[in-house]
Amino acid sequence: MKQKNLIKKYDKQVTMYEKNRENPNMAAWRRKIINSAYGNILEVGIGVGANFSHYNKEKVHVTGVDFSAEMIKSAKKAASRYQIDTELIHADLDDLDFSPESFDCIVSTLTLCSYPDPVNTLNKFNSWCKNDGKILLLEHGLSHNPFWSLTLKAIDPIYSRIAGCHCNRNIQKIVENSKLEVELMERHWGGILYLIWAKPGLKPKETV
Repeated sequence: MKQKNLIKKYDKQVTMYEKNRENPNMAAWRRKIINSAYGNILEVGIGVGANFSHYNKEKVHVTGVDFSAEMIKSAKKAASRYQIDTELIHADLDDLDFSPESFDCIVSTLTLCSYPDPVNTLNKFNSWCKNDGKILLLEHGLSHNPFWSLTLKAIDPIYSRIAGCHCNRNIQKIVENSKLEVELMERHWGGILYLIWAKPGLKPKETV
């Protein structure tokens, strides 16, 4: 799907995302992963700010990025509602170039399904996160159940056209192929849902 069409799709889905912002089925998983976030945070694919209610508002500053202008508008309202200190950036993540080690934490919840090159995206996180920081992922992808995985692969062409994201990605392999170092991985809902606590892998030292 062309990027412009993908952005339009997400612009039109804002109301649906807002209705599901407090979805109790996802809230527990969001809370579990966001509980580890602290300090100066980059949250990619900020959407309508579904994670805001789970941050410790006294201990965080969140830089939120999204390529949908309508999502950013909704996230701005949510940040005010939950009193989260935020800077919201309307941009495609692939067009951004933060300085190395800019953030204490990088958060991605349900976004790796949409990026054209998710391994490259994770490698950007690796660069942008401080060496002693955290990279926190809540993602969906292929199940460890063969039947469910075949089903997800079969429906992906239709699903991606409707939802704007892919359901056939092997999140574990994507992370393993990146520079990140996984500290803990949990899988739920038949292995479809991934909770991943990671840290930056070793980075080459700059030469003077």
